[in-house]
Amino acid sequence: MSEVLKEAVISARALTKDYDGMQAVKGIDFDVVKAECFGFLGPNGAGKTTTLNMVQGYSPLTSGALTVFGYDIIKDPRRIKARIGVVPQENNLDPDLTVLENLRIYARYFDIPKKEAVERAMHLLEFMSLTDKKDERITKLSGGMKRRLMVARALINDPELIILDEPTTGLDPQARHLIWQRLRGLRKEGRTMLLTTHYMEEAAQLCDRLMIMDGGRILAEGSPASLVERYAKGEVVEFRIPDSGPDEVLGCLAGLAFEYEVSGDTMFIFADDGEALLKKASCFLAGGFIHRRATLEDVFLKLTGRELRE
Repeated sequence: MSEVLKEAVISARALTKDYDGMQAVKGIDFDVVKAECFGFLGPNGAGKTTTLNMVQGYSPLTSGALTVFGYDIIKDPRRIKARIGVVPQENNLDPDLTVLENLRIYARYFDIPKKEAVERAMHLLEFMSLTDKKDERITKLSGGMKRRLMVARALINDPELIILDEPTTGLDPQARHLIWQRLRGLRKEGRTMLLTTHYMEEAAQLCDRLMIMDGGRILAEGSPASLVERYAKGEVVEFRIPDSGPDEVLGCLAGLAFEYEVSGDTMFIFADDGEALLKKASCFLAGGFIHRRATLEDVFLKLTGRELRE
């Protein structure tokens, strides 16, 4: 986007971040508008968390321009921090305090009066289905409960912008879906959300728009559905490569419009008409195949590669 959007909550232009001579974020531009959930996807080391840290004022930018709520992140960090809530990757709850005390003490950072802090805390515990755990020590909570409490804590100051860095990593499906439901409810209330995740389903469920990053650069940006349509066509057929190799398969598919990838012993064929593919390649599929709709994960792997990242 070349121009700042009028209703942008966050606007970044030529945003860069250097660490010890290495450029972790390389001149990216993006806008996040009010009441949307905007996602960052990318492999480890892509620059996602670094970007989030700059937005919340935790890590100073090296160069470029970054505004939040119209304020310059360098000149007005306190005004910005007062209006945001942050759920970091790692749980950093105080183990010496109870669930309720963690929220009440955290409210002091925002000068919320004690009585109001307790009222807000109880409301948020109910919102995150934790009311019956209010007097428990943090060490007694499950991983899912701790993450839900982290979300509750991020909301104690009634933030307009919520920053979530991999909010459901390591959680079971029940806990993940509960958090998704609560986040969708917050977005309907008009909250703006900034999200990083490694779960493609999470991005598809929550994000209105997202961008895929790698090596500190933006590879693609758009809604989940538009990215799938643009980069992965409509359908995917995946199967084991025959002993004769992939070239014979490609020759068999001559005349059809498709794209393909080879990863190890598996071939992925992307096309708008998967049925036509199956008919032409039927002689290669005797060992089994999967025919499915293309997903955001297909886009992610196509743009960032299938090799293992450390």
